[in-house]
Order: sequence, then C-alpha cells, then structure tokens
Amino acid sequence: MFRWMAFLGALFLSTVASASDRYEGYYYPEITSTEEFSRLIREAPPADKGVRVAFVTNLTASQLAAPESPRFVFFAKGDDAKHLIIIALDDDVFSTLYRARAVLAQMTSNMRNNDFFREQDLQFVATFYDFLQFMDFDTLVISDGETWAHEVTFTDG
Repeated sequence: MFRWMAFLGALFLSTVASASDRYEGYYYPEITSTEEFSRLIREAPPADKGVRVAFVTNLTASQLAAPESPRFVFFAKGDDAKHLIIIALDDDVFSTLYRARAVLAQMTSNMRNNDFFREQDLQFVATFYDFLQFMDFDTLVISDGETWAHEVTFTDG
C-alpha cells in the first residue's frame, strides 16, 4: 500500500512539474541554467495580459519593419501571457548565454528612452529585466533554440 501511494505521489509531482513548463521541448530545449531576479522598485503601473501581448506585438512589428530579417523571436505564453520566451533564429545571435545577455543589455538601452523610466528617474539604473517585471511577467526564457535555454524567474525579493 505504501509503495502504491508513493508511486501515485511521484506520478502527481512529475505531472505538476511537466505542466508548469509545457513549452520546454517545444519552443526551446531543456532548461540548462536558471537565475532569480528581484524587483528594483515595488510600485509600478498595473499591467495585464493585454499590456504584455501588446508589448510582444510591438517588438515583433518593429523587427518586421526593419530592413533585415529578425534574428530572434518573442512569444508571450500562458493563460495570462506571463511567460516571455525569446528564441534565436540563427546560430550566431545567441550562440552563448553571454551573447544573449548582451542583446538584453541592448534592449535595456532602448527601454531607457521610455517615458516611464524617465518619469521614475530609473533611466540610469533599471534594466530590461526590471521592465519585464513592471509588465508583471513571471518568467523569461531565452534560448539559442538548439542546445541551451536559460530561465529567469522574477521575484518580489
């Protein structure tokens, strides 16, 4: 009886674990590294699914409007679009986690021109991760789309 209950418990836990990340193995390979990022500021304007989806739509539209082909794509997934995924489309752009972080740092530079950052006097300290937290994303996964995937979990500290 104890073995049967242990088996059912293990089965339940494995089902919960796989359900929590149903995108692994579909949009990106197995998560190979993780980190937590704590919120820089506690107060932020309310963000909902519409804000997150519009953000990803605007990023995609600006990429498609550029003269060159996009080198990576954005997806907002989950019931409330709280899971941001960024996947490389070629072998060079995110060939390492360090190059992927460099692209995120470049996105930080672009976000610092945002009115919200300037109004909150955050243009010199906030990062792209902070911006994602302002929009109430729970996680970010960035991947080369082939061999590695890095997951950032946003916490309240």
